[in-house]
Amino acid sequence: MSRYTGPRVKKMRALGTELPGLSQKKIEKRPYPPGQHGQGRKKRSPYAVRLIEKQKIRMNYGVTERQLRRLMAEAKAAPGATGHKLIELLERRLDNIVFRAGFARTIPAARQLVNHGHIAVDGRRMDIASFRVSRGQVISVREQSKKLQPVLAGAVVAATFETPWLEVDRAGLQATVRALPDEMAVLFPLEVQLVVEYYTPRL
Repeated sequence: MSRYTGPRVKKMRALGTELPGLSQKKIEKRPYPPGQHGQGRKKRSPYAVRLIEKQKIRMNYGVTERQLRRLMAEAKAAPGATGHKLIELLERRLDNIVFRAGFARTIPAARQLVNHGHIAVDGRRMDIASFRVSRGQVISVREQSKKLQPVLAGAVVAATFETPWLEVDRAGLQATVRALPDEMAVLFPLEVQLVVEYYTPRL
């Protein structure tokens, strides 16, 4: 399945939660699923509950089903709790780091900045959004890109949440990864164990 490019608020309403990485818009005015029967009560099956949690991750981080399946397989093979490792791998993606550092308003906007060559890692241009950042690396906006409107707008959004594992220099538009993110790094309600359970029979 390819990356989602449709209406973002509609997707958040369907999943029942706001996803900061996907959109800065809110669903509080219509906190029910879209469609004619959206306000009706409907009991979800165990499969549906697990699918929704998985889709939250896909939509927020902007990964394809194939990418998420690979990350899950890697997390499962790594020592420690699978769910916690999965979150760490997702949070360490370069497009997510750019978003969390306040260089873009959303992860799709951050991915565009990366793909267009506006971001550097340790001083070297990096245009791979899925690049996995390590502890100690420095992510920065390239000098010629610092006055771009998406970069200036991102700083306002970043002030609304905390990212203690990043040391951000707002003036210099650079961020240093001081620690690896843990399961508490997620910015939206998520039962990650249900995601693990969804993939268990599928890997």
